[in-house]
Amino acid sequence: MLIKNISVLDVIGGKILEHQDIYIDGQYIKKIGENLNIEDDRVLDGENKLAVPGFVNAHTHLGMSLFRNYADDMELMEWLGEKIWPIEAKLNPEDVYIGSLMSMAEMIKSGATTFCDMYFPIEPVYRAMEEIGIRGAITRGMMDVEDGSISIREHKEGYEKYNGALDGRVTLFPGPHAIYTSSTEYLKEVIEVAKEYGGRINIHLSETETEVRDSLEKYNMTPIEYVNSLGLLELPTVAAHCVHITDEEIEIVKDKEFYPVYNPSSNLKLASGFTPVKKLLANGLKVCLGTDGSSSNNNQNMLEEIHIASIVNKAVEMDPKAVKAIEVLRMATINGAEALNINAGAIEEGRLADISIFDLNSLNFTPKNNLISALCYSASSEDIKTVIIDGKIVLEDRKFVNIDEDKLIKDVNETMNDLISR
Repeated sequence: MLIKNISVLDVIGGKILEHQDIYIDGQYIKKIGENLNIEDDRVLDGENKLAVPGFVNAHTHLGMSLFRNYADDMELMEWLGEKIWPIEAKLNPEDVYIGSLMSMAEMIKSGATTFCDMYFPIEPVYRAMEEIGIRGAITRGMMDVEDGSISIREHKEGYEKYNGALDGRVTLFPGPHAIYTSSTEYLKEVIEVAKEYGGRINIHLSETETEVRDSLEKYNMTPIEYVNSLGLLELPTVAAHCVHITDEEIEIVKDKEFYPVYNPSSNLKLASGFTPVKKLLANGLKVCLGTDGSSSNNNQNMLEEIHIASIVNKAVEMDPKAVKAIEVLRMATINGAEALNINAGAIEEGRLADISIFDLNSLNFTPKNNLISALCYSASSEDIKTVIIDGKIVLEDRKFVNIDEDKLIKDVNETMNDLISR
């Protein structure tokens, strides 16, 4: 398709390019420039619109959309042990499929084109991806509180079956839940599995003060020091939260392929604390952005996450210059794509055509003083009119191309009512 005369966010250069044409050939952006002399069967008028790289939700639990507003105003371990884990024990694959599809739909409507999920099982997440047309990394949640061999087997089987599927939209790598749900021997086993089946790791690290304190008592090391001692950080690591990362740990990870994922809404709601984003960026770390699951956020709205990330660090640091708008947009795009080893995250020739198109003829973008600021400080997901993933339109005029939204809402409500009654 050919998008004519559109403004483009150059997220790497940190500027807006005006009056650009974007030519998409198959999955990829083939050409960008002014007044391209190209004919195509599908031409989109980009006047008074802004093309933004599709957002990358680098940490979520897709199936947990079923538990939105189900358990709130609780501490993390109380929330997990008393409410979440008991109802998760009742889940079946069809529940996970419906919950995952709901999360994917919500992400797309907020401009996200890629996710990194940690949940279980794999097949229903894949099925939802196939249906709606999104890109994502499926990391099978792993722990050996019970039988850890099951999740390892499921990951291996899923990797063989689905990795690289859907024209490359699907990637898989292991997702050990956390150090407090995985024994030392189990983590060592997962590391070896990751080397052969996926090449990277997705894990929660240093999310709460309790996790850090328990790690010091048990291992005489902080969580990041501990996983480093096991060799885990020899692999590219997508590290969710890192709220309580220390200066010493930053020194350990700053020269590694270590990607902290900032989850501001979840950290605020669960009172986990404030990830030192300014310090992480200053040390050259590629901080990413995630929503976390809908039971601890309670939504999958990446634009809302961008907004909160853009303002909360200024108050935490008592510095209005801390974590600028363009830095947050890089967290939500190019950094997340790099963390997942995906050739997306920027609107450039040769990259995957994952693009969200904003309508600038809205109250939120008026007046058009600074479109980069507008994306972080005033834009609404309602301004997103078209979403393109892998060169295909999946949302057009805020309507899904591949799924029936009304039916999805009905199915989610029925599924949760059934789940509660089991």
